[in-house]
Amino acid sequence: MAIVGFGKIAHDQHVPAIAATDGVRLVAVADPISVAASVPHFRSLEELLRDGPEIDAVTLATPPQIRRAQAALALAARKHVFLEKPPGRAVGEILPLIAMAREAGRTLFASWHARFSPAVEPARRLLAERNLKAVTITWKEDVRKWHPGQDWIFEAGGLGVFDPGINALSILTRILPRPVFVTAATSEIPANRAAPIGAELALSDDAGLPIRASFDFREQDREIWEIVIETDQGRVTLSAGGARLVAGEEVLVDTRKDSYPLLYRRFIDLVRGGQSDVDLSPLQLVADAFMLGRTRQVEAFAFDGMHRHERSAGLQAAGNVAVAPDWTEEP
Repeated sequence: MAIVGFGKIAHDQHVPAIAATDGVRLVAVADPISVAASVPHFRSLEELLRDGPEIDAVTLATPPQIRRAQAALALAARKHVFLEKPPGRAVGEILPLIAMAREAGRTLFASWHARFSPAVEPARRLLAERNLKAVTITWKEDVRKWHPGQDWIFEAGGLGVFDPGINALSILTRILPRPVFVTAATSEIPANRAAPIGAELALSDDAGLPIRASFDFREQDREIWEIVIETDQGRVTLSAGGARLVAGEEVLVDTRKDSYPLLYRRFIDLVRGGQSDVDLSPLQLVADAFMLGRTRQVEAFAFDGMHRHERSAGLQAAGNVAVAPDWTEEP
């Protein structure tokens, strides 16, 4: 396997997950910037496919704006493709990739790492036995801490605050018993940017379940990744990005097991079974939020300047940053 786009998430999550998974081995990386890797490094996917070692699959951990073209290139070369979330910058561009994977007899996997957090499946089973009354999502973090200097995230197709917010939506669409849809949205867009830095969403299902979501990229003091569900048997809280589950006062799950080894085990199973897994429902909700939503301009945003979370990281091209070993996975 090769990793394309060797930034923070690739170094922190994909490399150790591959090393911990039987049946897969990392043999190369591709990135336009020189990176510290223990395997051969190539400047692009094209160079890797032309001059690199024999591979069966690629992980695309690049910014979403360029993933479609890279996935198409890899599938044309008959490679299995593992897509980081979100799978692309738009719903429509993923559909031809599904057809390409089918025609090539290769696996296409749109990974949603938050769904593989340890409390998500227990929450899904618990909620299936209850009547739901309301859902409140609060997903607030500091963009300077988790995406330092990554201007691509505020460009068109970068999703802005929906980049972390889509993690919440991927959990929501997994744990609820019925499909949900957006009814209204408001996005806050900095005067100098194209993508939102904050957003408020109203959603529902066909039974009228009220769902409210609040996403913010400016939270420095109390970052929170939480979904609260009011049920006929009391409150259920899924927090820490899906790592902690509390029903009433009872803590049912509280662990920080890594989700990426589970993603790679799922990928290997798909490859062995000759299958693909491309659920676009979280991305569809984001697309609908843009389609149905209002926008409000807020003050300009810049990554530079004094900030208590920033490091003197050497910023790299294509959204990659120098690795800071003390940073952990974003929920």
